[in-house]
Amino acid sequence: MSESSPLISCKGLWKLFGDNPEAYLESKKASGIPDFESLQADGYIPAVRDVSLDIAEGEMLVIMGLSGSGKSTLVRCLSRLIESTAGSIDVAGQDLRALDEKGLIELRRNKMGMVFQNFALLPNRTVLDNVIYPLEMRGQDKHTRRERALEVIKLVGLSGREDYFPRELSGGQQQRVGIARSLAIEPDIWFLDEPFSALDPLIRREMQDEFLRLQDMLGKTIVFITHDFDEALRLADRIAIMKDGVVEQVDTPDKIVLQPQTPYVARFTEDIERSRVVHASFLKEEISGAVPEGEALPASSTIHSLSRRLVDDVREVYPLVDDAGEICGQMRRAAALDVMLGSSSTPDSTT
Repeated sequence: MSESSPLISCKGLWKLFGDNPEAYLESKKASGIPDFESLQADGYIPAVRDVSLDIAEGEMLVIMGLSGSGKSTLVRCLSRLIESTAGSIDVAGQDLRALDEKGLIELRRNKMGMVFQNFALLPNRTVLDNVIYPLEMRGQDKHTRRERALEVIKLVGLSGREDYFPRELSGGQQQRVGIARSLAIEPDIWFLDEPFSALDPLIRREMQDEFLRLQDMLGKTIVFITHDFDEALRLADRIAIMKDGVVEQVDTPDKIVLQPQTPYVARFTEDIERSRVVHASFLKEEISGAVPEGEALPASSTIHSLSRRLVDDVREVYPLVDDAGEICGQMRRAAALDVMLGSSSTPDSTT
């Protein structure tokens, strides 16, 4: 991820459904932010409440929450598929809420890709023609758009099926067509709303693998909605957990699981096997003296993947190496065992 200014930034974002919500929020400024119950009592449906969020270039942010938590509404506000009630949204240096229709269309055609749970393929068009469609809308010439479509069809593993119709494809293949169509415009930003939820578990796993491969190759900025925590842990650089329209916490998977900031996040993550989430790098300490003796452990490995070595190798401290094989710190065995065994000494800010 880039350390520069965020590619997407929203501040104080609201989406209320009801009668004249803009005027209502304006009237409440002096008395502070209304809570969920007050909003409902006043006849409003609070879908997004005072959300501030920065998303870095190249980051994959996964948004989670129960049904009705506001996650899909938030993404639709960030892409301006629906109009937000209040707040600011900056996308690639542009004030999204201030764009006129022409500017918004231009931004979507050149910067944004979207994939939703409903594949929305055109049934009377072949795979190739489905992928070509957004390039037609952009006005690209016939040769260029065909060449680009064939390129992304190959990228998602559908070479040889260019002339198939959607009804002739499996669910996973149809989803790949949807992804290829979205990628065809070479978006900088990719919004995905539960794109794999309609697939059976085996195909879903395959699509996650394919998605990770594509992200490794392309480095897109991605906002991904899912209700599956295992999926979020596989894909996310950071996870945002929502409840009643509020982002309760946004953090790395390690911190979400080990350092929940609210009781709700703690309950949300309580059944997660921590050792499968937490990496040795999260427990890394600086080496103050000599490098600990013995074989070094990879900092990028999860505690679960290191569990056999942690049991067999009883050194108190292990040196850690980065992906280049260079010593980058040390990890205490006791801290790793705490993660594996769920010790009460594991950091938890809600206790």
